[in-house]
Amino acid sequence: MKLQFLGGTREVGRSAILVDDRLLLDYGLLTGNPPQFPVGSVDPEAVVVSHGHLDHVGAIPTLLSGDARPPIHWTPPTYELAMTLARDTLKLHGGTYSCPFTENDRKRVTEVSQTHGYRETFEAAGHEITFYNAGHIPGSAHVLVDDGETRLLYTGDFHTDSQRLVSGTTARPDADVVVCESTYSDVEHDPRDEVERRFVESVQTTLWEGGTVVVPAFAIGRTQELMLVCEAHDIDCYVDGMGQRVTRMLRTYPEFLCDADAFRRAKSNARFVTGRDGQRKRIARKNTVIITTSGMLSGGPAMTYIPEIRTNPVNKIAMTGYQIEGTPGRSLLETGSAEIDGRVMPVSARTEAYDFSAHADRDGLRALLDDYRDVPVLVNHGDRCEAFAAELRDDGFEAAAPELGEAVVY
Repeated sequence: MKLQFLGGTREVGRSAILVDDRLLLDYGLLTGNPPQFPVGSVDPEAVVVSHGHLDHVGAIPTLLSGDARPPIHWTPPTYELAMTLARDTLKLHGGTYSCPFTENDRKRVTEVSQTHGYRETFEAAGHEITFYNAGHIPGSAHVLVDDGETRLLYTGDFHTDSQRLVSGTTARPDADVVVCESTYSDVEHDPRDEVERRFVESVQTTLWEGGTVVVPAFAIGRTQELMLVCEAHDIDCYVDGMGQRVTRMLRTYPEFLCDADAFRRAKSNARFVTGRDGQRKRIARKNTVIITTSGMLSGGPAMTYIPEIRTNPVNKIAMTGYQIEGTPGRSLLETGSAEIDGRVMPVSARTEAYDFSAHADRDGLRALLDDYRDVPVLVNHGDRCEAFAAELRDDGFEAAAPELGEAVVY
């Protein structure tokens, strides 16, 4: 089996792996100015997608911009999320280099889409493929690829601990080689129940004091997780941004949720924001919780809420995801000010950070890999892939961190 790494090597973003020059695993983008895309020219016979985040699906429509029409295989939620992200990209960046596909390309994706559930084996480009729950977001999958001689396990992004939204992965299919993500290979997450307890106590304290809590959150996964947290602790909340569309969509796929009844209650508990007639400014003055995009304060409805609440030290901004260097969210945590809509604003409202990560940490990565000690491990999707591969070698693994464009054969 030949594996060529077209992206996602020694970086987080633009994941793409070409198998046997025929089968493409993921095709994402690396956000930035300008964005970066997988390298090389690719014309796969079929595409298999692990999950619906931009760094794994963001460039999928470009594969259909020419005459080729390869079938695209994914779980139902991943398909829906990919379409949502493509529409959002077209809305924000259509006609620019940041969006290298058209509305027609996006529509073509729907024509070639084929959806599959977990543990339902199917054929793609001469390979047998099986999806397993990866515990990252709804519909996220480990991808097992079998060419008849070699079995590849592509972990995609995964979490071994359960969240309120999705159950942690327990799948350990037999494999001859593993391609493993490494996003948090040098981090130990605090126990999720402890993170949730601190978040809830902080939010309740601010509400008791008469303040407003703005919770910047990623639209896919994080918004819904925090809705579940709020409902479980009897905290009313508003939800704004793309997370509303994602929430409505996920209601239609209860089999991909940890607790469909709890999810239904969480949706009923939340009030969705339309943004019409100055609604956001009125909500910002209420004694309430607002879960809103963007998770790094780089756009979205947060651009309205933060200026409205920033001058009152009783108010609070609760960051719930990793803040990439150079983003307004990172600046706010480090300096107490952030560039919002082109203006650097000092923020007197209290700012806190909570680790609600949907990725496995160091212990979680090792827990999965310990079941694959006798097979080669290729480390990708991380800022320290080489270092983690070296640590694995020191512990007896056959491990490497491929470079961009590199091809390996097993």
